[in-house]
Amino acid sequence: MYAYKSETTKLLQEFLKNHPEEQENRLKNRALLWDVELNPEEQKAFTKAHIMRGAYAYQSK
Repeated sequence: MYAYKSETTKLLQEFLKNHPEEQENRLKNRALLWDVELNPEEQKAFTKAHIMRGAYAYQSK
């Protein structure tokens, strides 16, 4: 097994061990950015607004 841990990893692990309440904050803050429910109506609007690009965008006409 790969046993190397960077200084940053060690620092974060130690910090979380000494401050267990931060784990709850990490999960709460993750939910703000990543665990988001997508609005189906907005998704449809984004799909409809998509503009098809030409075969080669940098070709002069």
